[in-house]
Parts: sequence; structure tokens; C-alpha cells
Amino acid sequence: MCSFEAARQPHPHAVACGAWAKALAGLRRINLDGLRWRVFDAKGQVLGRLASQIAVVLQGKDKPTYAPHVENGDMCIVLNAQDISVTGRKMTDKIYYWHTGYVGHLKERRLKDQMEKDPTEVIRKAVLRMLPRNKLRDDRDRKLRIFSGIEHPFHDRPLEAFVMPPRQVREMRPRARRAMLRAQKKEHSNRAKEEEDAKNATAEVTA
Repeated sequence: MCSFEAARQPHPHAVACGAWAKALAGLRRINLDGLRWRVFDAKGQVLGRLASQIAVVLQGKDKPTYAPHVENGDMCIVLNAQDISVTGRKMTDKIYYWHTGYVGHLKERRLKDQMEKDPTEVIRKAVLRMLPRNKLRDDRDRKLRIFSGIEHPFHDRPLEAFVMPPRQVREMRPRARRAMLRAQKKEHSNRAKEEEDAKNATAEVTA
């Protein structure tokens, strides 16, 4: 039996114990020379926005040496997958579909049920569907390591926290833009009227 303390240590025996077997699987097939270990904290982050940033790092688009046919993306460690957030009613309305291959065996699962079963697959599916479907996709998938909580077996690596970029102001819709312009025009006319009334009142007092 493996103790909890032993499972937390980033030691090769953890693979034999089975504690981090899935997390450490396939690392030998990755050329780690010159790669950075980027850490993403999914707590409180919106699913789609976080997945898009992870996809950028996996493809190496944040590097000046990016080329679409070269695999030079960094390792991505995602923590607190169980605390990811979604907008709107996606938690109950979003449904994952897959087919077993047998007639009539179309399966479905809601996002809420998938979060209870395995929250790491929610982020993995979102990231993989943002990556190009080519020969480099499997290699990029191996560089993505997702954990439900804060614990991970890569404490001996030179980890680098990823800072999410600030959100850009969404461009206003035409109807909202027209309403804003009308409000500004009305405010400007009211201010001009108040200034004119103040001038008239001052002129009457001096007269």
C-alpha cells in the first residue's frame, strides 16, 4: 500500500504506486529540452477563456520562433480543475455526445455530471477542440497535464506561473452605441442649457 505522503512526493516510485501514473505517463516521449513548465490556476477562471490561453501556449504561439509545422510548445500544468467556472446556463445545458460504435448506442452526458465524474476531462476536451487536427495534436496533448486540486508531482521542475491577460472591452452593439450617443447628446444639451440659464441670471443681477 502507498501512503498519502509518499504519493505526494515527485519520486519515480509514485508510478509504481499508481498515485501519479496517469500524470507522469508519456513524459519519456516528450523532448523537454528548452521547454518551460507553465502553471495555470483554473480556480475562478472561465472555461473557454482559459482553454484558449492554454491552446496558445501548447502551440507555441506566444514565442517569436512559432511555426505551424514545428512543435515547440511548452508544458502546461493546470491546477484546480474542479473550481473552473462557466457562464450562463452551460452547467446544465451543455451536453457531451459520443458513440460507442454499436447501433443505437449514442451516449450523452451533461457538463454538470462530467464535472462530478472527472473535471479534468472538461478542460481537456475544451483545449483539444481548439487545437488544429493534424499530426502535432497528439504531441501537444501529451504536454497538457490537468489536476483536479492543487497537488501535482512536478514540484522538482522549474515551474512558471502563467498570468492571464486582462479582458478586452467588448465592442458595443449598434443599438447600445446609439443609445449611448443619445444619452451623451442629451447630457451635453442639458449642460449647455444650464450654463445659458446661469449667464442670464447673472446678467439680471448685474442689471
